[in-house]
Amino acid sequence: MAEPFQFATASDQSSRELVNDCLRQLGDVRGKFRLGFLYASDSLCNDLEDIVGRLKQETGVQDWVGTVGVGLCSTGCEYYDQAALVIMLADLEAQDFSIIGGKSPSEEQLLEQVTSYCKEELPHVGIIHGDPSNPATPGLIEKISEAVPNAYLVGGLTSSNFQNHQVARDVVNGSISGIFFSPQVSTVVGHTQGCTPLDMQHVITKADRNLLIELDHRPALDVFREDIGEVLAKDLHKIAGYIFAGLPIEYSDTGDYLVRNIIGIDEQEKIIAVGDYLYEGSKFMVCRRDGNSAREDMLRMLGTMKSRMQDRPRGGVYYTCLGRGRYQFGENSEELKMIQDTLGDFPLVGFFANGEIFHNRLYGYTGVLTLFT
Repeated sequence: MAEPFQFATASDQSSRELVNDCLRQLGDVRGKFRLGFLYASDSLCNDLEDIVGRLKQETGVQDWVGTVGVGLCSTGCEYYDQAALVIMLADLEAQDFSIIGGKSPSEEQLLEQVTSYCKEELPHVGIIHGDPSNPATPGLIEKISEAVPNAYLVGGLTSSNFQNHQVARDVVNGSISGIFFSPQVSTVVGHTQGCTPLDMQHVITKADRNLLIELDHRPALDVFREDIGEVLAKDLHKIAGYIFAGLPIEYSDTGDYLVRNIIGIDEQEKIIAVGDYLYEGSKFMVCRRDGNSAREDMLRMLGTMKSRMQDRPRGGVYYTCLGRGRYQFGENSEELKMIQDTLGDFPLVGFFANGEIFHNRLYGYTGVLTLFT
């Protein structure tokens, strides 16, 4: 079994003390590692440049990737409402990874960075961090996946109450950043849904951009009321945070689907506004946020990933929705403890995202786990 990656985490201190604590945990790593993952609480936005600078100087690692988050993930632990850092150092060869992004890169520059590295007709895994305040972000994710069709993109959109800072060697923001790995880097990737679709699928027979007008040639709201049941149909204010739109992915052999928010209802015109573009002829279903089903699906994902590995992972990154974690599994880091209980103790870093990226698509209410084996 290969040696695990190096790992450190610290919380509830000043930014300088957080870095000092992490450095003590890492020990003497100079010359042993080439790549660092860094996730920081969004309250540290103003200190992030100093944090990255100190880590470069003290560890000798110059290549860093990461972002800030409202909540952070580490091995068996979730951090909220406090300053925290989670760090993972990977002993990968320089030719086995390539960092993308930078200070204000153009779309053309981003695509050039990706295509110049992913030249071979072999699978590459890419970890992407995106700025949710940039309306071009979803389109850029699609363009990257189209430019390198053999790449498998995972990641998450930055979550922050302050600046949407990311790390791509240095502190950057406003666009997309991340890292691509060569086929020599062995990974196992999985994702888990936080919602459960109701039984019935419908065909969108009339839509205008994000407005759902007709389902199965009937007023959309009439069909929606039937699906959610009599109690909720009588008071649609009760569906907030509980009922969502589900958009099945065409040709998926696993029944995969995207979850999108219902952002408005016009009861007089019987129209539903959904947080994504809708296309006539595509499928639509109603999804329910369900803690028990989310737990079952999490265990399913972890069991499947465990069966694909011979040894404990060297390290991992986990991106999970802001609506999961303490809101869906409990206050005592239950979501991250499920990973630890099933897969064992190994270095794990990540954050609670504003949207999750899995297999080149932008999801919501999901958890995306990437393991280095």
